[in-house]
Amino acid sequence: MSELHDGSALALVERQLDEWLHTLAAVNPAVQAVARDEEEPRRWMVRLKGEAKEYTTVWLHLGQRTLRYETYLMPAPEEQHAQLYEHLLRRNERLVGAHFAIGVEDAIFLRGELPLVALSEAELDRIVGSLYAYVEQCFPAAIRIGFASRF
Repeated sequence: MSELHDGSALALVERQLDEWLHTLAAVNPAVQAVARDEEEPRRWMVRLKGEAKEYTTVWLHLGQRTLRYETYLMPAPEEQHAQLYEHLLRRNERLVGAHFAIGVEDAIFLRGELPLVALSEAELDRIVGSLYAYVEQCFPAAIRIGFASRF
């Protein structure tokens, strides 16, 4: 079982995440905003400006053993559900550190989780960058499949 972090260890990771995310925002022009969630104390938001999708928001949630992360890809498809889900499941095989999932109101999300012992500034950068890249790569085809009659 992975190590359970106590309050002081988690406080250190929180400070590191704050620092790393603000550094990321300062050096990466795609990062539009970084903020802590006011309602959940160990949750952060990173908003990125995209091309295929106007904005991608990555949510990071610090737990006692892991850092969970997710981003919203698109709302529930209006049509061609089976074709879209097959398309996303086939893409899952090529993703590293994330997977497509169906979330609230049947919306499509990209989600992943990392043990805290593996967390570093470079790994955080990889997570945010990967989610951003996956959204940019997958969004156009997914939206065309799930909302075909609108195109």
